[in-house]
Amino acid sequence: MTTATPRLHIPVLCDQVVAALAPRSGAVFVDGTFGLGGYASALLEAADCRVFGIDRDPDAIRRGAALVERYAGRLALIQGRFGEMDRLLAERGVTGVDGVALDLGVSSPQLDEAERGFSFRSDGPLDMRMEQDGPSAADLVNEAGEAELADIIFHLGEERMARRVARAIVAARAEAPITRTGRLASIVRSVVPKSKDGIDSATRTFQGLRLHVNDELGELDRGLAAAEALLAPQGRLAVVTFHSLEDRRVKVFLKSRAGETSRPSRHIPVADIAPRSPSFRLLQRKPITAEDSELRVNPRARSAKLRVAERTDADAWGEAA
Repeated sequence: MTTATPRLHIPVLCDQVVAALAPRSGAVFVDGTFGLGGYASALLEAADCRVFGIDRDPDAIRRGAALVERYAGRLALIQGRFGEMDRLLAERGVTGVDGVALDLGVSSPQLDEAERGFSFRSDGPLDMRMEQDGPSAADLVNEAGEAELADIIFHLGEERMARRVARAIVAARAEAPITRTGRLASIVRSVVPKSKDGIDSATRTFQGLRLHVNDELGELDRGLAAAEALLAPQGRLAVVTFHSLEDRRVKVFLKSRAGETSRPSRHIPVADIAPRSPSFRLLQRKPITAEDSELRVNPRARSAKLRVAERTDADAWGEAA
């Protein structure tokens, strides 16, 4: 008797994502945030299906070579953005899939490798670029104006003391360019008091800068629309988020596409609002969260929320809807 090869990485809410996507023989899935291949591996172990793994990080594609070999002919990796998944798969002759999984935010290797510059917990170059290309976080903090920095840190980092942080950054860079995560974290901690809940004072500033550098919310909007266009009828979308900015966007998108949003104004006659057939059906009202057993072994799951919806046979609404 043979035993299954153990998975190398178990991502947050993995069992719940697999259950939501309901893998079956012959089905085709997209793991739009491949990372270490946790969701892709779980889907491939659950059924004789195929998976296209997409990741904008070239390191993730290189690391995934062993999994491509393990699941020969069933796993294909694509370097690119999940916001372009419909185009990326069309180029490979695939115009419809049975499920899409998205695990938003930064991956474990990106956080753990100091040289990637995502984490304030260890000193490294202030980078934060998922694609390892384009302007870095160092470029942003050293070149953006104080008002722009404050807006980014306030709106994307949800940092109440954003103006104070931006002022401190501008003052510090006047002395010497800010090029290391350790120095930036120290600057933030010098003006933001310690949180009572134990969250590092630099957390929200680093989040805001990272989201801006990688245009993560814009990419999420494009990814949701791309998944809508790519999913076949009865295909399912499963999205795991880690903070309110992401979750709110997913919630609003799915409720809108499910036809559950209210009229824009009571003053607009019903006849003037063009009806749209729902392109998704919600599979649960509230997000799925981690059980206590997962929280005990993976504290990162504490803030994770999974939302799931099923594609109808209606036309996609598109990005502009």
